[in-house]
Amino acid sequence: MTILVAYVPRPEGRAALDKGIEIATRRNERLVVINAGPGGRQDDPSIVNGYEVERVEERLTALPITAEFRQFVRGKSAIDEIEELVSALQVSVLVIGLRKRSPVGKLLLGSMAQEILLNVECPVLAVKATA
Repeated sequence: MTILVAYVPRPEGRAALDKGIEIATRRNERLVVINAGPGGRQDDPSIVNGYEVERVEERLTALPITAEFRQFVRGKSAIDEIEELVSALQVSVLVIGLRKRSPVGKLLLGSMAQEILLNVECPVLAVKATA
């Protein structure tokens, strides 16, 4: 089985990565960390840059389990990429990070986390960053 972590280079993404590592190591399961977005924007805050990719890959290499980092920037939404991986891999749990948003922000912008929670075909663990 596989633990899948949806990673973004923000505190909530790092919290999801920490929890995914903890679960995968405890269960001795494969860990796949995904960073995805539609691309096309140089300033997209959800896409991991080169330095951050190296940092995450170094951390995964040091683990006693099989772990890999995958990045997709090919025109699909992050949700589509996650749903495809959940279908392709035997995912036992998907770990996502949550960020605090105002009620108006939730109403106007929607919620990727909510869409993931409602649509993926596996258990989802939502974690939040500690202050």
